[in-house]
Amino acid sequence: MPLFINVRLADIIDILLVAYLLYAIYKLVKGSVAINILAGLLLIYFIWKIVDLFHMRMLSEILNQFISVGVLALIIVFQPEIRKFLIILGQQASTSIKKNSRNGFFKKLFGEKTTSFDIDEVVEACENMANSKTGAIIVITRNNGLEEEVKTGQIINAVISAPLIESIFYKNNPLHDGALIISDNKIKAARCVLPITEKTSFPADYGLRHRAGMGITEQTDAYVIIVSEQTGKIAVAKEGEVRFNLSVIELKRTLLMEFSAADSQGNH
Repeated sequence: MPLFINVRLADIIDILLVAYLLYAIYKLVKGSVAINILAGLLLIYFIWKIVDLFHMRMLSEILNQFISVGVLALIIVFQPEIRKFLIILGQQASTSIKKNSRNGFFKKLFGEKTTSFDIDEVVEACENMANSKTGAIIVITRNNGLEEEVKTGQIINAVISAPLIESIFYKNNPLHDGALIISDNKIKAARCVLPITEKTSFPADYGLRHRAGMGITEQTDAYVIIVSEQTGKIAVAKEGEVRFNLSVIELKRTLLMEFSAADSQGNH
């Protein structure tokens, strides 16, 4: 009988990959109600393995059937998380391909989309709305054009201007309740409906605009600016994370870092 276990390189790689997969799943469901379901399923799985180890056949068979049926239940329960995981995976793969072949064959194949827009007009509008405590949520598209979200609102296709943005979010304007989407340096649509984040860890002090900003950036590569109606504070959302209480100077600096500063004036 061997005194030690023969560990191959493939076994080490296997363990590391499983550990990374579990960590990725944990990050995906962290802060949502799904984390409790995941913990319960993992507990049942470990109990099943312990029962099977002690050859408790009847209980092992019951748990085995539960686990088998549980795979289908898992797909149904975790449908939003699985969808989000596949979206993130696809976006990362697409971004990686475009970064590594920016001047090559894949650039022609994918036709990388311009993300430039008139930053100055957007910043001016946000400053004025922050001063007047006018609530607003502005979504700026990147590679994902948000066609489905655009369909939920009123198509505008107008040149970006601070007065127009401010008038859209004016409280008596019928278009003010919802998101404004900017795409291809145009105000594409207003009064658009966005998905809301399901994270339970989201600060309770912030309302639906901030939750929608986080929600759309969890599922797409969009960039979102939010102006609070209660406080007039400015926040930005990206990749499922929200930065709160930005000054106007910080907002402009952030937008210039995220988007092309040279192209921001290109369509005047």
